[in-house]
Amino acid sequence: MTDAFPASPPLALVIFDCDGVLIDSEPISLATLTRGLNGIGLAIDLDTVRERFAGTSMISIMERVAREDGITAPDGFVERVKAETLAAFEAELTAMAGIADALGLLRLPFCVASSSDPVRLRRSLGLTGLLPLFGEHVFSSAQVARGKPFPDLFLFAAERMGVAPEGCLVIEDSVPGVQAARAAGMRVVGFTGGGHWGHDRDGRDLLAAGALTVFSAHGELGRIVAAG
Repeated sequence: MTDAFPASPPLALVIFDCDGVLIDSEPISLATLTRGLNGIGLAIDLDTVRERFAGTSMISIMERVAREDGITAPDGFVERVKAETLAAFEAELTAMAGIADALGLLRLPFCVASSSDPVRLRRSLGLTGLLPLFGEHVFSSAQVARGKPFPDLFLFAAERMGVAPEGCLVIEDSVPGVQAARAAGMRVVGFTGGGHWGHDRDGRDLLAAGALTVFSAHGELGRIVAAG
């Protein structure tokens, strides 16, 4: 792990992914998605769902399933999976350990840019008590033409926050998210502290995708930002 990034303009904004970075939602949502895909005839296990689909929107997921697996979801499938996921969140969802304290110590503007749809995104942040920390600085892939791994969402968030891409640091937990940040011309680091990252705490996949470094506990966030 490195403690200093290549020479870049001073940081002016920290952009957080939500699922798997701010909230420990991925084990819940990936399990719900796996059950749903099994139910429409796709024989796939949880690990494969994580590898193929973590960090991408439901629209992108179903487009890939249709294109790569030849399975078209029945009417109402996406809405049903979203509803089941939200119901599970109500009972099980928690914020990542230490994230509220870490956000309180940040001395830079910050925002959220997530592949989740707006309803799920704001509900998730509300359930975990994080929404007031972000206020209106919450951005969803539903607001742009293309989701991750394309750069549209991060560029949109930076524009709305009034910061040039080269002044942004993105905190991501997925390969598509890292790729999107790099495509946007932003610095990006990987977070591996979520419950779905037990397979690779060293973040090898994230580093291979272009993350400058990885960390696994939000107590390290101040050091990570200072290094930028």
